This record gives sequence, structure tokens and C-alpha cells, in this order.
Amino acid sequence: MSRYTVRHNNAADGRWPGSSGGLGTRADVIPEVDLTDGWSPALWLGAPAPGGLALPPAKPSMAWMYSPRGVFVGERHLVVADSGNHRVLIWHGLPSRDEQPADVVLGQSDGESEGRAAGGRGPERGMNLPTGVLIHDGRLIVADAWHHRILVWDSVPETSDVAPDHVLGQPDAASVRENQGGACSAATFYWPFGIAVIGSAFWVADTGNRRVLGWLDGVPGPRQAADVVLGQPDGAAREENRGGAVGPASFRWPHDITGRDGMLVVADAGDHRLLAWSPQPDADRDADVVLGQPDFSSALEWPYGPHTADRFRFPYAACLDDGRLAVADTANNRILLWDDMPTDGRGADHVLAQPDFGSNGENRWTSVQRDTLCWPYGLSLRGDTLAVADSGNNRVMVWRRAKSKGPDERSRKE
Repeated sequence: MSRYTVRHNNAADGRWPGSSGGLGTRADVIPEVDLTDGWSPALWLGAPAPGGLALPPAKPSMAWMYSPRGVFVGERHLVVADSGNHRVLIWHGLPSRDEQPADVVLGQSDGESEGRAAGGRGPERGMNLPTGVLIHDGRLIVADAWHHRILVWDSVPETSDVAPDHVLGQPDAASVRENQGGACSAATFYWPFGIAVIGSAFWVADTGNRRVLGWLDGVPGPRQAADVVLGQPDGAAREENRGGAVGPASFRWPHDITGRDGMLVVADAGDHRLLAWSPQPDADRDADVVLGQPDFSSALEWPYGPHTADRFRFPYAACLDDGRLAVADTANNRILLWDDMPTDGRGADHVLAQPDFGSNGENRWTSVQRDTLCWPYGLSLRGDTLAVADSGNNRVMVWRRAKSKGPDERSRKE
């Protein structure tokens, strides 16, 4: 168990600097052991909330967000699914300052518009709760979840209000019914929340159909059925956990996908676990690795303490980059980090936004600070940059990792 020091507030007015609490002396509990591995917040995009909870304004802007649920960090772009405003924001070049406005907005006519289907203009240029976003081989791909489709731009738009070049999962750009208004098939979606390109394969977390779909030759063309239906016995089935008990080849709420060439990892948020296949499956089969549960037949939620490094509560997002694994442990209001991909169920090596593995409070039960989170819903890891969709705080936090300090440089007691 971690040890702590207690730092008392000596401010003249009795307030802790930067807090929104009332009068009276309070103490901050500081962990004796730094579990961040050198990660710290570099900037935030969206609500200027540190020190208190800022709600989004009635009218959006290119700088404010409402419940963002997805984020992607690339070499030359940062993309955010500003889900509550039913739009996608794009920065050309990585942002360099807090609250920097986006350069491009998609899904709305301009930066001050909001509402489903472009505020009523229609789905041809509109969205309904977009969640997954990524750029691959110069193409922008968006999971337009509540329109039950995937949108593809052949190049990253340089201007706002550009219609997608392709629509996957629907017969045309105007159609938005779940499973195309009929039976489930290997070419339809019901709430597709997560997307990923791993090696040569394109994967979709088809959340409402409780399955993961895979196209082994990359992003498909319109109306092309998936090559792999993972988590169900066939393309027509859509029951939770295959209609029975939780197992090594079932999902309750598959929400995000990550991996590397030779490995597929799925965040099964509803079963409070991650499942991994190695190598990537080319057909429905049992997973090889489970994280967050003691075995493949468990789906235990940990709503109360004590919390640990090897259990999750609604892990909505995961990202694997150069062997390092990051997991958005959403309902525990933290990010868990492993130095390498665990295959033995071991606990995380590091934790962000909480002082230790036993804590899980929203904004650490204090106030909104630069290093606190409230329902982190999406993340993107690229080298020593980690972007987190801090949904409950209406912002995206960009964290960066510094080189680890030696023991003599750390301000902690041994």
C-alpha cells in the first residue's frame, strides 16, 4: 500500500489555492510514490475549467466542446469527436496553447451551430453523436455512431462543412436507420462506436450489435460485407454475450479497438474487461488474453473500493503504441498505463489523474484541475503524447511524458 504525506493549507483566507471549495483549512494527500512515469498535462482544449466545473455555453464555438468522446493524435493533425455538439473538430498541426480554436469543423455549417444531422439540415453533411475518429493513409474516418454508419473522407478536409466521400453501413448518405432498417447482417451497423486500422485490417466495434467486424484488406467500399464477425456465431446474431453467459468470445458492450500487426485488442466496456487476440483473428474464435477480470467467465463491476491496478469499471477506450498500453478506466476516472502489453492479466504499472491505484473520485473529489479527469471516454497514444477526451469536463487534455528522473531527483521520501 502506498504511503502519503499531508500538506496543509496556510492561505490567509483558508482556501486551498486553485480550489472552488468553501472556507476552512483542508489538506491535500500526496502520494509518497510517483505513479505517473513522468506524464503530466501539457494543455487542454475545450472548457476552461481548472478550479471549478465550467459547463459548455449555449452556443458552441471552435474552441469549446460538449462531452467529447473520441480523439486522435497523428503526425500533423489532432481530431476530436465533439460528440455532444454532433460534430468533428480538426486542428492542422498539433495545438500549442490552451483553448486553441480548431481549424475545421465537420458535421455543422459553422463553428457556432449544433444539433443532430447538422441542426436539421440533414445527414448528408450532419452527424449524430460521432465517437470514433482516426486518420489513416491520409484519409479521415469517423464513426457516426447514432446514424449507424462510418464516414470516410479521402483526404483530411482543409475547410469546414465538407461532405464525406463515402458512407459505410447505409445504402446512401441520407439513410440513418439501425441495421438499415432491417435484420442485422455483416454489412450493417447498430451504434458503431470504435474504429481502428491494425496492420492491413480495418475493424469496427459494432456496439449495439454486440460484435466486432473486420475487413482484412483495409477500409471497405460501400455495401461490402465484413470478412470477420467476432463475438457472434454469424452475421445475423446480435444478442448480448452471444445470448448466454460471458465467455472468451463474447461481448456485452464492445466500444473501442486497438492493437498492432499481429494483435487485436477490444475494450469490452460492458463486461469491464479487455480481450486480446494474438495473432489477429481471421474468423470468430476465443480470445487469448483477458485484462480486468480474473478469467474469461467473469464480468464483475467494481463500483466501490478498494480499487486495484488490475480491475476496471467501464473501460471505454484503449490504445496500444510501441508496446505501451493505455486504458481509459472511465468510471474510475483514471488512465492506466502498462510499459508493455500484458498477456498475464497483471495490473497496470502507472496511473494518471489519481494519486494511487486505490482512488477513483471524479476530479479526485476536489475540483477540476489540470491533472484530474471526469469520465475519460476516449484516448489516443502516440509516442510520448497522450490525448484524453475528458468527457465529463467538456475538454480534451493533452499529456506529455518527460524522461524519468533518477531517485535522487525525485521530491519524495523513500
